Amino acid sequence: QVQLVESGGGLVQAGGSLRLSCAASGLTFGPYPMGWFRQAPGKEREFVAAISENGGRTTYADSVKGRFTISRENVKNTVYLQMNSLKPEDTAVYYCAADRVSVRVSIPAYWGQGTQVTVSS
Repeated sequence: QVQLVESGGGLVQAGGSLRLSCAASGLTFGPYPMGWFRQAPGKEREFVAAISENGGRTTYADSVKGRFTISRENVKNTVYLQMNSLKPEDTAVYYCAADRVSVRVSIPAYWGQGTQVTVSS
């Protein structure tokens, strides 16, 4: 079965950086667009970033544009989220997602279990 396993979350001070990783198994990784979403306490899950199958096209939420970078290594079946200049409002559980068509058009088919990111002020 398809598994997406996130890692790299933790506690960081405002202005700091974290790099999240998401390792995929049970699917042929290359053809899948991938994305990152997050959910803060008491809020709905929101889109953070997406990357096309070959990594040539990326999309970001306005709130993270210029601070976060999504990338992928298809040979390692892994997608990354480099987060710089972190703010307390970035505190959330971050989820990796995959879908054969798009992670933006509809709810992605596959999700990881999430990794907690906490940014202290």
